[in-house]
Amino acid sequence: MSRRVVRQSKFRHVFGQAAKADQAYEDIRVSKVTWDSSFCAVNPKFLAIIVEAGGGGAFIVLPLAKTGRVDKNYPLVTGHTAPVLDIDWCPHNDNVIASASDDTTIMVWQIPDYTPMRNITEPIITLEGHSKRVGILSWHPTARNVLLSAGGDNVIIIWNVGTGEVLLSLDDMHPDVIHSVCWNNNGSLLATTCKDKTLRVVDPRKGQVVAERARPHEGARPLRAVFTADGKLLSTGFSRMSERQLALWDPNNFEEPVALQEMDTSNGVLLPFYDPDSSIIYLCGKGDSSIRYFEITDEAPFVHYLNTFSSKEPQRGMGFMPKRGLDVSKCEIARLYKLHERKCEPIIMTVPRKSDLFQDDLYPDTPGPEPALEADEWLSGQDAEPVLISLRDGYVPPKHRELRVTKRNILDARPPSGTRRSQSASDAPLSQHTLEALLGEIKALREQVQAQEQRITALENMLCELVDGTD
Repeated sequence: MSRRVVRQSKFRHVFGQAAKADQAYEDIRVSKVTWDSSFCAVNPKFLAIIVEAGGGGAFIVLPLAKTGRVDKNYPLVTGHTAPVLDIDWCPHNDNVIASASDDTTIMVWQIPDYTPMRNITEPIITLEGHSKRVGILSWHPTARNVLLSAGGDNVIIIWNVGTGEVLLSLDDMHPDVIHSVCWNNNGSLLATTCKDKTLRVVDPRKGQVVAERARPHEGARPLRAVFTADGKLLSTGFSRMSERQLALWDPNNFEEPVALQEMDTSNGVLLPFYDPDSSIIYLCGKGDSSIRYFEITDEAPFVHYLNTFSSKEPQRGMGFMPKRGLDVSKCEIARLYKLHERKCEPIIMTVPRKSDLFQDDLYPDTPGPEPALEADEWLSGQDAEPVLISLRDGYVPPKHRELRVTKRNILDARPPSGTRRSQSASDAPLSQHTLEALLGEIKALREQVQAQEQRITALENMLCELVDGTD
């Protein structure tokens, strides 16, 4: 009797290829700051990359179509007073991006569809609540305007960007620096890894650790963890012998990993990018010149090695395109944006197919740009799965949508109806906004108004000169 040896899977032949040279983004001074974030964020409209900047922190935002050499005077997004450490696009508005910085603040920016003439310096809102650098950002997958930040003060804060308020503050859970935070599929739980070598599953609204596993990997280097589509966890870390590992865990039984894959010996932290639609995880090591990818299934051995994409140049960071930004006509199942020292290179993962028709087995309905919940609904305990869209006819990003911020009156100490006060950062709004801080804010606003008035006067004078010249 012949036994089938080859595993059946439509993703066995996933093929990685670097885009042609004219499809890369050249002459970008990628940040050299020592921080284990991806330095790159991408959506169906824009590519954002953290760059070197004198006297503060900056990142560049390019329309996806603006490939080739980037002008050295191309406008940047500048506003932070120290290096930018992480950036993340809002999943429900392709024109909104958040940035976190060494200066302890988070800024949320509205990016116009047109190319700005000068640097963007005014964020829609600045979120202040951390006492040390902010190194991790993550938008809620299903609730509108809910943003998570994690700082060097070992605190996780969940914000309502629409009002500038702290919704929740988790300040006693992590005894040391937080290395990674990831939402699950519907945003009801968080997976966190910490310098204390513990992997935790947290219910943020209850303020409780639901499950935890000490030392999921024995090595001393940082861990990372992401949720899978069915609620399991994938962690990357190091063995005692400095071998890099990928482990699959069931949070209901944290005793032993469901599966453990050992890879190579290297000290580069692995950045995991998980695609829930295909259940493939792409592992990109900082300083590596390769991307390994594995398929996660329900049958043993659960984690199946697929292939490795290799190139000559080491990667400084990596961006991962959401599914709705892919070219379905080319059977593209993932697109990564690899950062070199001076450029960004798209890497396209495809499943070769002979037919030109839409391959519905490769493209199940995927999360679209519409939120399923409002921030207050999520805070009150509601959960909802992402609102899905079909990619059969391709995805066309909606036109520019403005994020409107309505700040609540900080002098009104009454909690707004339907929300719970945070556990620390907003218990006493008056103590945070001392008279001195308020006066400083008023002064800064007055200076901004004055600068705008001077600009208007200058423009009016130019207009008058032009009119006089035509007469």
